[in-house]
Amino acid sequence: PKDIELYQNYPNPFNATTKIKYSVKKKECVTLSIYDITGKKINTIVNSWKSIGEYDSIFKGAGLSSGIYFYILETDDTRITKSMILLK
Repeated sequence: PKDIELYQNYPNPFNATTKIKYSVKKKECVTLSIYDITGKKINTIVNSWKSIGEYDSIFKGAGLSSGIYFYILETDDTRITKSMILLK
């Protein structure tokens, strides 16, 4: 990958689980966190060093209510936000 990239989750809307795909352009520390509509952090699903490449993470929405959630990918110099919909 030439740039760090965060892709739209699939499926979206989702019921139980969804896949979040992202790519990293250099070895760096990556954090992928989930937030609710009020900005409260729900979960951090990735918090580790990643080498160059593409990665998939699975988010499980069990125990959460239906609604809009945000997932944020952060590195030292980048912050990308996307939204997803949980339908039960």
